[in-house]
Amino acid sequence: MPEINGLTLPDADATARLGAAIAPRLQPGEAVLLYGPLGMGKSTLARGLIRALTRPDEDVPSPTFTLVQFYESDPPVAHFDLYRLTRPGEASEIGLDEVLDDGCAIIEWPERLGDDPARWLGPDILTVTLAEAGDGRVAALSGAGAWETKLKDLHV
Repeated sequence: MPEINGLTLPDADATARLGAAIAPRLQPGEAVLLYGPLGMGKSTLARGLIRALTRPDEDVPSPTFTLVQFYESDPPVAHFDLYRLTRPGEASEIGLDEVLDDGCAIIEWPERLGDDPARWLGPDILTVTLAEAGDGRVAALSGAGAWETKLKDLHV
């Protein structure tokens, strides 16, 4: 599985640029999983990705309370925040399995899907793990399925 480790993100703008760099490679049926503790920049990365697919001034609120936000883009994208889920099956109740039919998903707190997120999402997954590093953040990316090749070509 290809990986990019230790990608330094000194500020929120750098985190949003990482999302924007991922956006043009995203295809229907694919998922981007965002791991990291509270306050690490998962929503900032998602916002950068969504704005790159829609428009720079797109309103991209965190879906913490709504659980999911849908965006008309090419491809259509759904931004999920699974933090409040209590069991993996609830992901189906909010439409996670359906969105991948003709769109893609950005998922914060994918650990709520259990030990095998691919069971819910299919094989084409980009995993981004954000962690604290000094005054900024560091990202580790790994790709499965179609993202094995795409990750090799990702220039950030």
